[in-house]
Amino acid sequence: MTGDFNIRDNLWDPHFPFHSSISNDLIMIADSFDLALLSPINPGPTRFSDTVGESDSVIDLMFLRCGSSKLDRHSIHPDSRLSSNHAPLTVDIPICDEIIQSTKLVITPGSDQEKEFFKDIFVSFALLDTSNINSVENLNSIVNHQSSMDKTCQKI
Repeated sequence: MTGDFNIRDNLWDPHFPFHSSISNDLIMIADSFDLALLSPINPGPTRFSDTVGESDSVIDLMFLRCGSSKLDRHSIHPDSRLSSNHAPLTVDIPICDEIIQSTKLVITPGSDQEKEFFKDIFVSFALLDTSNINSVENLNSIVNHQSSMDKTCQKI
């Protein structure tokens, strides 16, 4: 969870002198989703003021899964903000190589198995009673009945 929370607080901005109960609420909400406030690798402002006399602030925050040793720090990029008054935040997410075993069922073209499969389909179509298809409801009933029959036959 990341974004511009528009909350100034000394919990994440050591140059701001006050603490707010709203910040406590934000931390509690994040915690309820098992998220924790990240500390940046390079602490500094995330919002840069264009107004004379107004100081830069830290109002853009990043929360990630609690207890993750690989996702416990993020970076602030003040030089990459272009025309925005907010600095982008980034986090490196490690991705491990993983082999995912998968299988697919294939009927070899031209095989006896393919011939039997098509024969079963043709027989099923031939046995369909289509004499009473005079409405969408009747069509759905026939299709659903046939589908449930097919599942029953597969279990046997």
